[in-house]
Order: sequence, then C-alpha cells, then structure tokens
Amino acid sequence: MAGIIVGVDGSDHSRRALAWAMREAVQHRLSLTVVSIHPPSVQPATGIYWGVHSHPDDGFDPELARAAVQEFVDKAAGEIGEAPEITVSVGTGDVAEELVRASQDADMLVVGSRGGGGFARLLMGSVSSQVVHHASCPVVVIR
Repeated sequence: MAGIIVGVDGSDHSRRALAWAMREAVQHRLSLTVVSIHPPSVQPATGIYWGVHSHPDDGFDPELARAAVQEFVDKAAGEIGEAPEITVSVGTGDVAEELVRASQDADMLVVGSRGGGGFARLLMGSVSSQVVHHASCPVVVIR
C-alpha cells in the first residue's frame, strides 16, 4: 500500500491529520489510504483467570464504519478543496499494531497526536507514541 497512510478515529486530532495528509498527497501526487481501526471488545478479567466467556461483540458493523469514515473524508476534502486518490480501509484489531503493519509498504504514515482517549493533557497518545517508535516508514504526528 504505497503512498501516504493516515490513521483516523473521528477525533479533532485525526481530522487535522487527515487534512494535512490530503494536502501532502496532492502536493506530491501520491495516493492516500485512510485507515480506521476498531479496537476489539474489552474482555473481562474473569475470562483470563477463570475461563468465563467474554461478553458478545459490541456490534461493530464494517459497512456502517466505512460509511462513517467516508463521510469524515468527504467533509475534510470539501474543506481543503482538492483531494488526492483516496482509499478507505476499515478493520478491527489493535490500532497501533495495525498502523505499524500498514506502514511496511507506505511512503509515510500520518497520525494525530492524540485520539479520542481520556488523557487530554498528554502531548502524545499511546497509539501515536507506539507508531512513532515501531513504524517502518517516516511518521508525521499532527498536533
């Protein structure tokens, strides 16, 4: 997946990262892949220690998620005026792991400095920090 990859989660930070990545892709005539990863459902500790079954999945619908991400992309493209060739990719898994995996064939990976997590005072979130340290391509973190 050559070109620029941008990870989005619907947060303001990822919206800014998406807009930056779009402008960069247009300027350098590169394709842009917008990646949104839905983390797996939380497993209760009882499942780990006592074999109690996990709760059913929270109903992640990949088509609904893809439509929401596409709307997010379309809105950002409308704001910047010009858009590159864009592919939307939606999946499930560990967000940082999936972005690092996607970075193996990318020219650049772009992420927001923080996602939708609850630690607003942090300069960089856990996903962006992991991606910076483990990606196989240059990483741009947008504040």
